Amino acid sequence: MSAAPLPWWAEALVAGLVMIGAAVAALGSFGLVRLPTFFRRIHAPTLGATLGVWAITAATVLYFSVQGFHLFLHAILITFFVALTAPVTTIFLMRAALFRERQHGNPKVPPPSGLPQAKSSLPS
Repeated sequence: MSAAPLPWWAEALVAGLVMIGAAVAALGSFGLVRLPTFFRRIHAPTLGATLGVWAITAATVLYFSVQGFHLFLHAILITFFVALTAPVTTIFLMRAALFRERQHGNPKVPPPSGLPQAKSSLPS
């Protein structure tokens, strides 16, 4: 049993959403490789993955909703999972990196919040 073809407008919209999602995810991956420091690198894949998954999920919902003649919302669960886990994972990675940099004595890293900051020797 083969499925009926989609209308042209649905095919074009699904193809556009998939291409946008893939392009955004690829840009995030390139940002991971190209940005110079860990603290800059961490943002690109997180944003790219989240936005890419949103676009591809929208294409999935549209495709299966038009194909099955009813609203298909199961794929949105995947989007919510990625939207919740990607920022939380980023926060944990950033905290671990900050802790490591503080252990190594990097002067560019701010002190932990809640601790008094060292007085600057520069005149005010």
